[in-house]
Amino acid sequence: MDVHAGQQDPGGLQYSLVKLTPEVLDILDRAVPRLSSEFADRRPPKALVLGIGDGVHVSIFEAGSGGLFIPAQASVRPGNFIDLPIQYVDNNGNITVPYAPPIRAAGRTPQDVQQSIVAALKNRAIDPQAVVSLAEQRTSLVSVLGDVKQAGRFPANAAGEHVLDAIARAQGPESQGFDEWVVLERAGRRASVPFGALVYEPRNNIWVQPNDTIYLYREPQTFVVFGASGRQATSGNGAPPPSQIAFDAWRISLAEAVAKAGGLSDDRADPGAVFLYRGETREVAQSIGVDVSKFNGPIVPVIYLIDLRDPAGYFMTTKFAMRNKDVIYISNAFAVESTKAMTYFRTIVGTANDPIAAATQAATLRNLLSSASTTGIAVAVP
Repeated sequence: MDVHAGQQDPGGLQYSLVKLTPEVLDILDRAVPRLSSEFADRRPPKALVLGIGDGVHVSIFEAGSGGLFIPAQASVRPGNFIDLPIQYVDNNGNITVPYAPPIRAAGRTPQDVQQSIVAALKNRAIDPQAVVSLAEQRTSLVSVLGDVKQAGRFPANAAGEHVLDAIARAQGPESQGFDEWVVLERAGRRASVPFGALVYEPRNNIWVQPNDTIYLYREPQTFVVFGASGRQATSGNGAPPPSQIAFDAWRISLAEAVAKAGGLSDDRADPGAVFLYRGETREVAQSIGVDVSKFNGPIVPVIYLIDLRDPAGYFMTTKFAMRNKDVIYISNAFAVESTKAMTYFRTIVGTANDPIAAATQAATLRNLLSSASTTGIAVAVP
């Protein structure tokens, strides 16, 4: 009753009460953070392009001796080609090739640079051909940082790789994985998912792009349970029950969370009044039917009502995914509250009745003593 009434309290924190239904479950499932939804481009990375600072190896071939690069006495040396020293892409995005103007390299593939070199030398060399390969990769890198065994920057794989492949190049996470979170940052956008989501939901294991940053960190997921839970009811050793309960998994359902808390106390809980407290984004809150106009800020406080008197409620709790720092409140049954009220009333009545009973006993004793002194009868006073 207090939860229902609190929505109308203008002096309190505003929140919205939402009953858990299959439609709400579908909306919440679609709103779960996923790398595949934040970075919707699922195509493999394009061919690697050169950037400022990259080093390229250039070999130039001519059809015969006596040309621009192969002297007439070339018979004393094997082959009809020349290897240039490693050429680094300068700040203007160019590389230098003898007898040719600056060759544009930044933002182009090695094959494109080859064609430009051949075009620049075709009128001076004898049927020139060029081979350009990446010697030192300094711009197309992938950074894997945080709670991994070997953090660092790794050259992007020309064949393409997924997020788990990049983490494997850093020798994997330090811990078991279910407490690990993975953050992917790309072109100013960022998204985070549990590490388990990459393993058990392959659509999250998206392609890595050059210059991506992958960061792993460990954050144990916990939730809090208040009210008439079996765990609190059975903690009779004098120690307070744990205030937080760990997931001990990358994802658990509401049903599993309630089970971790010892279930509902048979003699105290109201199965029809189980509440889960959570902050939802304005978009999600509006999708589940909340009037967001009365809330300020990007997060809307929402209380979900779960009715476990309805057998269908148990099926819905198995599909309701818990989130880190969720709060569960299991309300007492109305009979328990009535019993508390009667006990309190009995205590008050008993407290008020004790002086009256003592005064009555004292008056009775005085009358008894007075009668005994008049008649001369001895009275034994306890």
